[in-house]
Amino acid sequence: MQIGIDSFVATDADPLTGTTVSPQQRVTDLLEEIELADQVGLDVFGIGEHHREEYLDSAPAVLLAAAAARTKNIRLASAVTVLSAADPVRVFQQFATLDLVSQGRAEMVVGRGSFIESFPLFGLNLEDYDDLFVEKLGLLLKLQKSSTIHWSGKHRPALSGQGVYPRPIQDPIPTWLGVGGTPQSFARAGKLGLPLMVAIIGGEPHRFRPLIDHYREAGTAAGHAPEKLKVGLHCLGYAADTSQQAADEFFPGYARAFTAIGKERGWPPVTRPQFDALLGPNGALHVGDPDAVVEKVLRQHEALGGIDRFSFQMSVASLPHKPLMRAIELLGTHVAPAIRKELSND
Repeated sequence: MQIGIDSFVATDADPLTGTTVSPQQRVTDLLEEIELADQVGLDVFGIGEHHREEYLDSAPAVLLAAAAARTKNIRLASAVTVLSAADPVRVFQQFATLDLVSQGRAEMVVGRGSFIESFPLFGLNLEDYDDLFVEKLGLLLKLQKSSTIHWSGKHRPALSGQGVYPRPIQDPIPTWLGVGGTPQSFARAGKLGLPLMVAIIGGEPHRFRPLIDHYREAGTAAGHAPEKLKVGLHCLGYAADTSQQAADEFFPGYARAFTAIGKERGWPPVTRPQFDALLGPNGALHVGDPDAVVEKVLRQHEALGGIDRFSFQMSVASLPHKPLMRAIELLGTHVAPAIRKELSND
């Protein structure tokens, strides 16, 4: 199993002290975090895409390219690229360029996104939410196969033999399909033979087993080899020296972020008892000391029929740079090796 980190490059103040850092300092901290993740042996670092004041990740390929110059081995991915609101040609060119800069370490996780700000920002109709994604995904996958493209669709001008450059080192650039909870999305990934990245931010992860089985069944029915049908999880998580410390540090920022989102979506405010329930054996939060985190990740691996990648989303809690660096150190030096050792014995 690959172990990684996803970041939205949150800029909110420390919920305990009220301390804020400048955008330039937050980006400097982010690059240090990615550099450390590479040094301690983590497999992948992903950067999301949002167009909101509280996140600095509206141009993930730019941030990943900066990280590529400071790292050697870690894979660099989007988490996710909001393909519905993007031009697939430009997305391909950006990540092909990132692939060259990183010497073949670029990846894309593409999805529709969970926020809608990008639609009015780029002049798109929210009513076309799904249609935009399906069409643009088809074009992006076609761009991977040939430098000369003949294509026509509803939402973008046609291509009539134009060349799309540069071409990446990897052929193709690994492209995961990021999904939430709709059966259609899981089936789509399976039919296309794309690796699946499942975002689980609440509830009980084992309840996703039928959807993941649906993905694998759709992929097998479409003739794709089982080893091609990879499954990854994007989950909220955090490691500290003790489980109590981890929970106490993660909760304030987590509660603030999800209470704010809840105001937009009709959810009630987050409470500590709700948070503590999600820390339990079947809950969606992977927060604790390294041993507790290892145990919970392995439990998800078994419950979901095998996981190929697990990415920790820590930035939602607006943690200061120092504890984030400690968490990265613990994930790389303890959590990842323990998981790999356990799975190698199976």
